[in-house]
Order: sequence, then C-alpha cells, then structure tokens
Amino acid sequence: MTMPPSPFGDEDGEEYERHQQPPRPGGPARIPGPRGAADDLDLEGPGYAPSAEGPLDPDELDELDALDDAEYPEYTEITGYPAVPVPAAPEPDPVPAAPPPTHAVLKSLLGAWALAACSAEETQAVEDHLTECAPCAEEALRLRDAVGLLHPEESLDLKPLLRSRVLEDCLGKRPARIPVPVWASPYDTETARLDALLRDFGDAEWHTPVRLKWFEEERRQTRRTTVAGVIGHLLAVDGLVAAALGLDDPLGRDASANTPTERTERFWEDSPYPTTRRVREPWREQGHTLVRTVSFAGRGVAELDVDYGAFALPLGDAFLERAFECWVHAVDIAEAVDYPYGPPSAPHLNRMIDLAARLLPEALAGRRRAGLAAPPRGLVAAGAPGRTLHLEIEGAGGGGWDIALDSPAAKPSPDHTVAQIALDGAEFCQLAAGHISPEDAAVGQNGDREAIRDVLFAAASLSRM
Repeated sequence: MTMPPSPFGDEDGEEYERHQQPPRPGGPARIPGPRGAADDLDLEGPGYAPSAEGPLDPDELDELDALDDAEYPEYTEITGYPAVPVPAAPEPDPVPAAPPPTHAVLKSLLGAWALAACSAEETQAVEDHLTECAPCAEEALRLRDAVGLLHPEESLDLKPLLRSRVLEDCLGKRPARIPVPVWASPYDTETARLDALLRDFGDAEWHTPVRLKWFEEERRQTRRTTVAGVIGHLLAVDGLVAAALGLDDPLGRDASANTPTERTERFWEDSPYPTTRRVREPWREQGHTLVRTVSFAGRGVAELDVDYGAFALPLGDAFLERAFECWVHAVDIAEAVDYPYGPPSAPHLNRMIDLAARLLPEALAGRRRAGLAAPPRGLVAAGAPGRTLHLEIEGAGGGGWDIALDSPAAKPSPDHTVAQIALDGAEFCQLAAGHISPEDAAVGQNGDREAIRDVLFAAASLSRM
C-alpha cells in the first residue's frame, strides 16, 4: 500500500512514514520517542514560515470555516483522503396511531375493570364503550356487584375488645387508683359506644324515626319515636339508678312516676330538655356521674336496691340491666340510620345473659300468677331440688344455665332436668329484648314442650319499652 507523501522534510518524512506503517505481527513492541516542546519548534524554518499576506483576521477565519472541506485541495494533499461531506440525518417517520380496541378486547377487560386493575387508558376505553354497548354495561354491573361481595363492608366502629385491651394494658402498667367495679364496666362500655355513634349525628339523624319494640303478655308492642326520643328514654330510666344513689333525678325531685314506661312518657311530654340533639349532653353526663359515684362508693353499694316500680333489682344487676338496654336501643338507632353496630364483648355479653337467666324463674312465676303459664307440677320447698330446664347459649358470651321451673325458691338440679333449650347468644338477647317473638326464635329443643314454651315466653316477658 502506498502511503501519502509527508508534508514535512526528508528526515521528518522518513519518521512520518515509519509511524504510518502497520505494526508487524509478533514484532517487538515499540515505544515512541519523546516529543519536542512547543518552545523548541523552529518557527522560522521550512514549513513554519508565516504567510506573505500576513495572519488572517477573525472574519476571514469564519468564512473559511463555513466552506465545505471539498473546496480545499490542501486537505487531500496533506492526508491523501478525499473530503466526504456528512449527510444530514433523515427525519423519523411519524408513528401511526394505534387502532381502537375491538368489542371482544373491551369485553375481556370488564373483569379487570370491575376490580380496578386496568390502566388509565384501558379504563377510559372500557367506560367509553359501556356508554354505547348495553350488553357490556349489564355485564359490568353484575361484575361490580360481585366484587362488592368479595370485599364486604367493614364497620367504622372500633372492635368491642379493643377498648378493653387498651385499658387492661394501661392498667397493667399503672393500676387505677379508683377502679371501676366489674359489674359497672359493661354499662360504662356500652354508653361510651353509643355516645361514639351519636357524636357525628346531624339534625337530620337526630330526627330519624325509630320504632321501639317489646313483648307484653302475649303480643308484641311498638312505639314510634326519634333518635333523640330514644336517648331521652335512656336518660329517664337511668334516673332510677341515680335516685337510688341519692343523685339528681332528671325528672326532678318530686317525680311521682316510678315505672320505666311512666318516666319515659313524662319525659317526652314535659322534659326541660327538648328531645333534640341537646339531650345527648345530660344523658352522657349522668352516665359519667353514675360510674364515678359507684367507683368511689366501695363494695357494699352493689347490694343497694333500685326500685323499678313493679320490681326491684340490686344495684349491680341494675347496672347490667341498663347496659343491656343501652346496647339494644343502640342497635335500634343504628338500624334506623342504616349503620352497622356490633354486639358487646364476650365477657360483658355473658354477664348480661347471666342476668336474664337468673331472672327467668321469677318471670315464669309472675306469668303463672297472671294465668299466662301452666301451673307447677308439684309443690317444692324452698331450697329443695325441683324440675329443671337446661338453657344452653351458644356463641360468644354463651354458657349453660339450669332454670328452676316450679318455684323461684326451688334449687335447679341436673338430676331433675325435664327439658333442654339451645339458642344462639344474639338470638336469646333479641328474644329477651322483645325484638322477636317466642314462635319466631330459632330454638333447638328437647323434652317437655310445655316447659319449653313457658320459659321462652318468660324470656320475652323480660322486655319492656
């Protein structure tokens, strides 16, 4: 291969040609010699003489830079290679628009759209298609409903056990100086849960119609009121417990009404608190005062009687009864405003069921005196074992109770069991609250049919307005 002539002198040309030769394969590596410094160059020698016309001014340099290299033969004479102009880069072709998805593709995306798993573009395409295609729109509605079943709505209420766990943990680290009695804890919890439900109610919710239900003699009774009226009812009946403790009665000192129904009717007629949202504050303050008072009173206060007019209960049982009614009416309010409301915690629910089971023999005796129940099969001395019905409550808060059939003073005995009843805990509470009739209760039963019927009606008779 012929190398281009060197633009330098002979000696420098030989060196130039040696640098242009390709290295021999396998030959020894060659280290080039040192280059001369810029100060050592002979600018007066051949090849470095300045132009006769003098140095170019900047304007001339700019004109030379603008010219194509092919116009300068010096480039070809020095390098031996022709100047090749660089072609301009071609502009890219425009990307064609994607064709719209077909009906089959959009139909296959309905499942992902219902699960909110589509991209933004796919979602827009599916929703545009649903406005034009009726069969796909119907299918999309069915899929969206199915997704709702896969993800059931959860209550915004805190879990019933959460409050107890937090308090238990806090009290374990730092015990309360004045603890709340165990028998007052269900009332404290249920009033707090109901107050949390009422906290965000507006005027419309407070005037929402609520139908109170209870069982009287052989028939179900109902009474129409509002959410505010229900809270007024709780305030008036809680006043019985307040009066027993020597606290202020919400109906006044000279209140002559003694039964819960009479007190409620009087409160609704001429209460100093209008049955609006303003009733919440006095009700909640009264509840706090009741819990605070029994906490400071000591142990003996649990045996103090609370007069309900037709009957009386020890203070400990009265607090359980008020907790049960607070929960029942909270469910009435929640159903009226279409809001979920869960049952009490299992330990508290067990105490409420235990109270109802202990009241059944006396309720059964009262129905016998009124001629509404079958007479006893035999006379039983006080404290002696007699005919017994075994009540089995299933689910959270459940357990087993033996109910004396012939007399409240008789002693229930497993050896004298003549019948058995099995009920779910929530079902039994609905029966005791008068929300379902004995005929409609889902009961597992075995044994004496007459005894079973009498006990079921006695459980329903525990309810009142």
